[in-house]
Amino acid sequence: MNYLLDTHLAVWSLTQSHRLGSNARALIEDPANQSLISVISIWEVAIKHALRRPDFDIDPSVLRRTLGEAGFLELPVNGDHAVAVRSLPSFHKDPFDRLLLAQAMVEGITLLTVDSILAKYPGPVRLV
Repeated sequence: MNYLLDTHLAVWSLTQSHRLGSNARALIEDPANQSLISVISIWEVAIKHALRRPDFDIDPSVLRRTLGEAGFLELPVNGDHAVAVRSLPSFHKDPFDRLLLAQAMVEGITLLTVDSILAKYPGPVRLV
């Protein structure tokens, strides 16, 4: 199964954070599954790292390179992803998360998230 990781899960999987739950870890490490990282997450880390947010204390180029070396596939952003955002109800205000969900919808893959608000959307999203 293909899984798109939300930004926090991607960072936590790289840093071996204790915040990465056992269910998420099992899905990411299962060789039958393919984990994807979106360019959106790399962009989000770059912005929040530049703002010196403590929860994004990782160089985005290191994140990208290391996840690639670990076998994560990089998912680019395209116009279909951007257009799909308009179909989402607006109860979640984070533009990064909304675009990640739109990508999952368009690509027919499941978005793994730790965000309980994001997980309330209908569609291919799974709270882990």
